[in-house]
Amino acid sequence: MPVTPTVATTPGVVPGKTGPRPHPGSPLEHAVYYTEDRCWEAFPGAWLKTVGGTLRCACGDARCEAPGAHPLGDGRARSADGGGAALRRLWGERPDASVLLATGRTFDTLDVPDTAGCLALARMERLGLPLGPVTCTPDGRMTFFVLPGAAVKVPDRVRRLGWSPGALDLAVRGEGDWVAAPPSRLGARGPVEWARRR
Repeated sequence: MPVTPTVATTPGVVPGKTGPRPHPGSPLEHAVYYTEDRCWEAFPGAWLKTVGGTLRCACGDARCEAPGAHPLGDGRARSADGGGAALRRLWGERPDASVLLATGRTFDTLDVPDTAGCLALARMERLGLPLGPVTCTPDGRMTFFVLPGAAVKVPDRVRRLGWSPGALDLAVRGEGDWVAAPPSRLGARGPVEWARRR
């Protein structure tokens, strides 16, 4: 069940200061916000470029499944867990890079179709259950941020409910994986957005 990651802080509040922090705009500002305010590990991914009037992924694959929002090359190996200075260096090399968050340390994620996600989110809110952040993707998915370690527990819990994990349209991401974060764009389909920020 989605719950707020234990190390995350209240979004928009700078520890030790009063009042909210301005909402970030550029991919770098978002990455710094996620790293410094939320304690999430962010790293740059692919980006979009216009080729002949068409948006294309920087990876060069014309059939890219996540254009502009996936790791490039060594991916997570270049993640910036060193804070804002490391992020500024990485995004200095590619300012339009998407913002990717490493899963498995401060949170795991559960990814479901948006219809199921909206129903689950509404029910959990109605029941007053503790919830973590939730994103929506332009390809009709919702991603629930949950406590780390959930990814290894989900298949067994699904089986106990009488389902085959492979039969459900559910993806879990844990250690060694990643998730695209706002404001990353999935090609011409649009950006990843927050359905629930905290």
